[in-house]
Amino acid sequence: MDLKQKLEQVSRLFCIEGTFLGYNTIQVGNVNKTYEVRFLMDNGHAKSFLIQNVNTYAFRHPVELMDNIDKVTEHIRRKKPGQIALHFHHTADRKIYVVDGENFWRMTNFIPSITHSSVMNCNVVRNAGEAFGEFQMQLSDFDISKLHETIPDFHNTRKRYAQLQAAIEADPMGRVKQVQKEIDWLMQVQEDACRLTDMQQAGELPMRVTHNDTKINNVLFNPDDDSAIVVVDLDTVMPGLVGHDFGDAIRFAANTVPEDSEEYEKAGVDLNIFRAFAEGFLHKTANTLTKTEIDTLALSCPTLTVELATRFLADYILGDPYFNIKYPEHNLVRTHCQIALAKSMWENLGEMERIVQDCIAGA
Repeated sequence: MDLKQKLEQVSRLFCIEGTFLGYNTIQVGNVNKTYEVRFLMDNGHAKSFLIQNVNTYAFRHPVELMDNIDKVTEHIRRKKPGQIALHFHHTADRKIYVVDGENFWRMTNFIPSITHSSVMNCNVVRNAGEAFGEFQMQLSDFDISKLHETIPDFHNTRKRYAQLQAAIEADPMGRVKQVQKEIDWLMQVQEDACRLTDMQQAGELPMRVTHNDTKINNVLFNPDDDSAIVVVDLDTVMPGLVGHDFGDAIRFAANTVPEDSEEYEKAGVDLNIFRAFAEGFLHKTANTLTKTEIDTLALSCPTLTVELATRFLADYILGDPYFNIKYPEHNLVRTHCQIALAKSMWENLGEMERIVQDCIAGA
């Protein structure tokens, strides 16, 4: 059976009727295989859907992952009657996935839109902040005990440091002697970087439903005015801290260079982008967050940046088994860039905290 036949077969299992017209391969995304399939419906109109073949090597518990997604998306849809919302289609027996041998399929509605991978437009960033903030707000009353922790300790910074220490002790490639300066700096900031994890474990920060991959390109935008339509890519939705989503969004969007730039000495936090995202995010969430959550939003930015630096460095030390690399020092360059960004964030922490308070006052 060729791919065209397979995609039509999968569509029928998701109860899609009409005449199958064909498909396009969607190139965005590095983990799952995504296809737009087109049907001529009985009313005479053409309609598109998205089918994904989920990478079950990357996501080892796909059924639990899809259970999380189903509960979260249906919770949001109930709050947005008649509005555009992400919707996963069900099979005749009410499953939102189809298992076909080694293939694990899912289907969503297709939403005409554009995405932005690299943005210095404050209006786009502000709209993305609103989108992720609205995602948090819509789920602020969701019972997190209903969610599976599909990637345990994903943002447990102390455990990320423990993994780095284990990599240093193993040193299978003999690389530790080359990166002692980077190790020393990361160890120097360990206690500050682990504050959010410690506060959560002490009960000072509440667990919420978090997206955990708040890159700007996970927001679909209206091509006419760059308004945000919907947040997508919910594979990492789990219980977490609001700072995990805020800090990682800033880490991705507000760096003055790409995260793997070889000109890492130019890395730094763009405070205009920081303000734009914070304005949008807090415009939606200010009334749902605790004072402690608000007071630690700025700290979440260097925290998430340092955490990723420990992951990149550990991967480099171990011979790059996890992150895809384009050249031998790629993970080391990524480490340098994250460290430079984290240094800039800590230097600007006071100003970032003031911006957060300004945004709260204006929310």
